[in-house]
Formats: sequence, C-alpha cells, structure tokens
Amino acid sequence: MGYEMNFGPVLARAPELWAGTLDTIVLSVQSISIGLLVGLVIALMRVDGPRWAGLLGKVYVEAFRNTPLLVQLFLIFFGLPYIGLRLGANEAAIFAISLNLGAYSAEIFRAGLLAIPKTQVEAGLALGLSRLQVMRYVVIVPALRIIYPALTGQLTLTLLGTSIASAISATELTLVGSQIESQTFRSLETFLVIAAIYITVTFAFRLIYWLIGLWLFRRKVPKGGSLTSAVTLTGRAKA
Repeated sequence: MGYEMNFGPVLARAPELWAGTLDTIVLSVQSISIGLLVGLVIALMRVDGPRWAGLLGKVYVEAFRNTPLLVQLFLIFFGLPYIGLRLGANEAAIFAISLNLGAYSAEIFRAGLLAIPKTQVEAGLALGLSRLQVMRYVVIVPALRIIYPALTGQLTLTLLGTSIASAISATELTLVGSQIESQTFRSLETFLVIAAIYITVTFAFRLIYWLIGLWLFRRKVPKGGSLTSAVTLTGRAKA
C-alpha cells in the first residue's frame, strides 16, 4: 500500500510556520550582524594589531573553527550557568551562532585585507588621507570586493545553521516544524514544507546580498591600477 501525501494538516498550521519563519529571519539577522562585527575586529587584530592581540585572535578562530556549532551551542547554553551566567535559549543561540560566524568571517576578512598591497596603503597616506580614510577607502572597500562572494556564501550557511538552535528549544522554524510533525504525524509533508520555506528565505537573502553588492560596488575601478584608484578616492574623500 503506497503512502498518500496529505499536506492539509501541515498547511493548516500556516500561522505557526509564518511565525517560525520570522523568528528564523530575526535570529539570522541578529547573529549575522554581531558575527560580522566580531569577525572584522578579529581580522584587524590579526593583521594590524599588537602581537598579543593577534595570538588571542588566532586562538579564538582555531577554537571555533575546529569544534562543531552544536557543541559550541551546548557549551554556552549548559556550561555558562556553572559560572553564574544563565542565558535564555534564544540568547544562547544568538551568542553561539555569532561567535561561530565571527571565527569564519574573520578568516575571510583577513584574506581580503592581506590581498591589498602595502604600497597601496602607503600611497593613500602619501596623498594626504588619514589612516581612517585609508582603511575605509583604500583597504576595506577593495578588500570587501574581493571577498564578497565567499562572505555571502558563509552568511547563507549561517542562516541555514540557525536550525541547530532547535536543539536547545530556541524559537525558530525547525523547532516549529518538529512540533507540527509530532502533532500531525505527517513527517514527510512537514519537512518538505520546511525545506521549501528555507529555500525561499535563502533566495530572498541572496537577492538582498546581490542588491547590497550592486550598491557597494556600483563605481567601477578606473583604469590605471591601484594608485589611480587611490587618487580618485582622495578626491572623493576631500570633496
């Protein structure tokens, strides 16, 4: 006797699925925002910071890149209470996912920063730009152009990785799917719908990344190389 698909009981829970989708989006945006900030700080520490800061950043990166996200989540949620720091499920999920993304994005940022020749930085300083302007116009933007595809790919993995938060009952889409499945007993239908939602949300985020990329890199680099670019940027900075 063949299995008869019946999506009715699952689709009847559409309000719960919608709420779970919104929770996943909020969790992703919060984790991505914090994780990118952490990653950029760690990358700058390793590239342009004192030796002790670089070593500290390296230890952090290696610790989080060589342990599973699920283990990190459990350590934060179940381990921190032993030292008097108790986090809710959602707070622990944001903390763990942000730190995990921070470690991976730090290496992506570092690769981009190291790809910018030191002579280009020296040229920017020689043209009268402040160190902050050099970092903004001569280093970060060109570096971001180089690493943008890899960075957005990592952000997509982070979005999908939020499903692990269901292991500690953090409010998000996979947890809602598990609850619906246990109540309707329509396992295949439930997780087909969940998969379709994840695909839709992922493509929506990728569209947003593409639009952000168009905005960030809308100006074409002038012909003539890095020094010419620095001259052009100098004019913009002083305008």
